Amino acid sequence: MTETLETIRYTADIAIIDTNAHVLLIERRWDPYEGSWALPGGHVDPGETSLAAAVRELEEETSVRVAAQDLRQLGVWDAPDRDPRGRYVTIAYLAIVPAGTQATPGDDARHAAWWPLDALPEQLAFDHSQILAAARRQHEQR
Repeated sequence: MTETLETIRYTADIAIIDTNAHVLLIERRWDPYEGSWALPGGHVDPGETSLAAAVRELEEETSVRVAAQDLRQLGVWDAPDRDPRGRYVTIAYLAIVPAGTQATPGDDARHAAWWPLDALPEQLAFDHSQILAAARRQHEQR
């Protein structure tokens, strides 16, 4: 019996919440989910940790800089169908930043905007609503 190995892609996503309980989302520039709102994030590069990728992707997509030590791991999201492009496993992180932190859309983002946690877009890309639910729970426990 020959076993077929599945290709798994490794990513990092970041929930950035400000002190006024707003979360930073990007409007995706590309498919899948072009035009949908999502958390900043992306692929972990060769030789890079998911934490380093989270810091890099956040800055690339929103111009927001957060020190690695200020990110807390939320968990792992690995449902086989979480991304229509294939199998993706993401490590999600949370950081709290001051209200008024400025964000500018970067490489994969059409727009970057702060959304109140109690008034999010109706549907987020991928499983980002689940990641945000975990971020919200952790934020409320602070």
